[in-house]
Amino acid sequence: MQGYTMPHIFRVSALTVLLGLLPFCSQAAREVTDQLGRQVTIPDRVDRVVVLQHQTLNLLVQLDATSTMVGILGNWKQQLGDGYARLVPQLASIPALGDLTHVDLEKLVALHPQVVFVTNYAPTEMIEQIQKLGIAVIAISLRSGDEKQQGKLNPELQDEDRAYNQGLKDGIELIGEVVNHQQQAKALIKATFEERQQTAERLKGIPADRRIRAYMANPDLTTYGSGKYTGLMMSHAGALNVAAATVKGYKQVSMEQIIAWNPQVIFVQDRYPKVIDEINQQPAWQAVDAVKNHRVYLMPEYAKAWGYPMPEALALGELWMAKKLYPEKFSDVDMQTRADSWYQRFYRTHYAGNN
Repeated sequence: MQGYTMPHIFRVSALTVLLGLLPFCSQAAREVTDQLGRQVTIPDRVDRVVVLQHQTLNLLVQLDATSTMVGILGNWKQQLGDGYARLVPQLASIPALGDLTHVDLEKLVALHPQVVFVTNYAPTEMIEQIQKLGIAVIAISLRSGDEKQQGKLNPELQDEDRAYNQGLKDGIELIGEVVNHQQQAKALIKATFEERQQTAERLKGIPADRRIRAYMANPDLTTYGSGKYTGLMMSHAGALNVAAATVKGYKQVSMEQIIAWNPQVIFVQDRYPKVIDEINQQPAWQAVDAVKNHRVYLMPEYAKAWGYPMPEALALGELWMAKKLYPEKFSDVDMQTRADSWYQRFYRTHYAGNN
């Protein structure tokens, strides 16, 4: 069309596109179903992936598939924590080209990926743009269940526990299948849920009305309620999440509300250490039982209290949390030893953090 200038994002040469398609076209294909229920055709052997979701990146590392990543999301350090770079130093040399909701198409094509992993709430337009380049797109939600909720960041789930348990298993299996690491996926799932079951056995005698009231403190008085894995993490650790009844997903609450809830224990994610200082220094917090009794805890890096579950959070984080809530029931558990064993097995390095 005369006078029309192609937008910068689509200025991709035909040769570059063709080169990007060559690895796919030269191989036999297979079909997988992603976690949005989409049928996706991928090569039989996938060894070049771009990862635009931090949870999938973390799972690929634990599946010993880091070498398949030719591109990753730009804010992976922010999403996974500063300590993650120590665990996987090779990530620093992998090109960064987007985030959860956008991607640089020119950079993407230049990397010649066979598959791009995206989050379940990635914009439809973004997925379609990648597909038009002949590159397979796999959406990961780490949730199962209601199809109408699958593309949402803050879903309303009828059975949260089942949705996240089955969703994590399905997600790990899918990622393992895509990169041909099926055996590693089976081992990771088995270890995750066996460790969680051991924690559950020690807590099963605690009646509902004796559970400790806990609160997850984030910056700017934000917290997690129902519909997020974090609430389930507290529940599996034997706690009652005080925000669950009134907060859906992730949102800001008032100081007055926190004082009314009066949690007995406060947890803070390891990526927000400044929140600990704010709680201990600001006068308003001093009216809360958890602060009065010095039961405000900074979570270790393996206890990733996100909206999505991670294997080490189920296997180690819930155990750590349960030990903080009910120390008498876990007096024989050495978290440093447990964490180091997990990290050697799935990260192939020693655990160097604090418990």
